[in-house]
Amino acid sequence: MIIHTVLPGETYFAIAARYGISLSLLLQTNGISDPDSPIIGQALVILKPALTHIVTRGETLQSVALRYQTTLRTLLRNNPVLTASDPPQKEFTIFPGQQLVISYETTPLGDVRSGGYVYPFISPSDLDQSLPYLNDLYLFTYGFKADGTLIPITPDDTPSVNAAEKLGTSPILVLSTLGEDGLFDSGRASALFSDPAAEDRLISSLLALMPQKGYRGVDVDFEFIPPDQKEEFAAFVTLLKQRLAPQGYSVTVALAPKTYADQPGLLYEAHDYAALGNAADRLLLMTYEWGYAFGPPGPVAPIKNVERVIDYALTEIPREKLLLGIPNYGYDWTLPYQRGNPRAITLSPKQALSLASRYGAEILFDQDAASPYFYYTDGQGRAHVVHFEDARSFREKLELLFRKGLSGFTVWTSMYPTPSLLRTANALFRLS
Repeated sequence: MIIHTVLPGETYFAIAARYGISLSLLLQTNGISDPDSPIIGQALVILKPALTHIVTRGETLQSVALRYQTTLRTLLRNNPVLTASDPPQKEFTIFPGQQLVISYETTPLGDVRSGGYVYPFISPSDLDQSLPYLNDLYLFTYGFKADGTLIPITPDDTPSVNAAEKLGTSPILVLSTLGEDGLFDSGRASALFSDPAAEDRLISSLLALMPQKGYRGVDVDFEFIPPDQKEEFAAFVTLLKQRLAPQGYSVTVALAPKTYADQPGLLYEAHDYAALGNAADRLLLMTYEWGYAFGPPGPVAPIKNVERVIDYALTEIPREKLLLGIPNYGYDWTLPYQRGNPRAITLSPKQALSLASRYGAEILFDQDAASPYFYYTDGQGRAHVVHFEDARSFREKLELLFRKGLSGFTVWTSMYPTPSLLRTANALFRLS
C-alpha cells in the first residue's frame, strides 16, 4: 500500500497512471465521486491488484470465493463497489465481464480485531459498506434506570443486528450511563452500584434480551463515575462477566484515556485500569478528544498522546485484551478561538475534504501530531481551521497499535463509511 499526497497541478488520472492502476480503481478505493477536483494535500490510498478475476456467466460471488479459496467478506472488502448500492442489495450480485480484485499487492503485518460504533439509525447502505471490515458492531446505546430497569435502544436495533449477522460481524450491545437528555448521568450508576437488587435486575434483563436480539456481548461505557465508587464499578463489571461468560457472551469496557494511575478528574478517577482489566474480556482505550468541540483548536488524537495512553495501559492490562479507539471525525473551529464561542462543528473525514474542495483550501499535515488540517475563509469573511483524520493519520495509529502488540481497534464512529480508514486497515492487516 502507498499513500500519495496530491501535489499542485496533479490530476486523479495522472496519479492513477503514475502507479499503473485504473482511474476507476483509484476513485473507488478512496470513495471519490468527483473525478475532476483533486485537493492539494489530499492523501490517497494506492492499492495495486495482485490477482483479478473476470466474471463469467452463471458465477456467483460465493462460487468465485470458493474457486480462489477466499471468503465472501474478503471479496467485499477488496471490491467496495459491491457494497455501494443504495438501497443495499438483498444479495451481492455480479455480472459477466465484471472484473473482481481477488487480492492486492500487500503484505499484511498480522491479524487484528476490528470494530465500530454506530447508532441504530445509520443508513443501511452506509452500514453495509463498513460491515465487511468489522469483527464487531457496537450498537449505541442501551441505558438503564436507577432501579436497574433496562432502557431500550431507539430506534429499533433489529435491522442493524440482522445486517451484521448477514455479513459475519458480531453485534455488541452497548450499555451506557447516558440519560434521556443525551448526557452521561453519574447518579444513575451510583444508585445501581449501591443496590444489589438493581444490579441483578439489569443483568437478568440483558441475559433475557441478548439471545432474543442476537447480541454476542456487552460493552460497558460508564463515564464520569464518582471517584469513590471505582471499586464498586469494577465489582459490577466482575459480576457482569461472571453472569455472561457461561452463556458465551463477552464483556468489553470503554476506558477514559489515562496516562497514569492516579490521574485526577471525574472522567478518569473511577476507571481503575488494573481492576477493570482483570474484570473484562476486552478494554477499549478511548484515545481521542484532545481536540474537542468546546476547546481550543487542535488534533483530535495526536499520536504522541495516543502512545502515552497505550504505554500506561500496558503496565496495567495484558496487551491481548486492549483495543485502540480510533476517531473517525474532526472539528471545524471559527477563528480567533475564544472560550465561550459557539462550539466547533463536527465533521466526518469526507465532509472535511468536501469543505476543503469547496473553498480551495490546501490540506497541511502536522508531522508531530501525525494529523491533517487546513484553513479557509467562509462566505462571511470568517477564518476557520479544520483538524480531521485521513489515510496518513489512520496509518500512524494502526501501525502504532501493531508495534505495541494490541489486539485490535474500534472506530468511533462508523456512522459514515470512511474509505481511507477501511482500505488502509484492510491493506495493513488480515481482517477475519
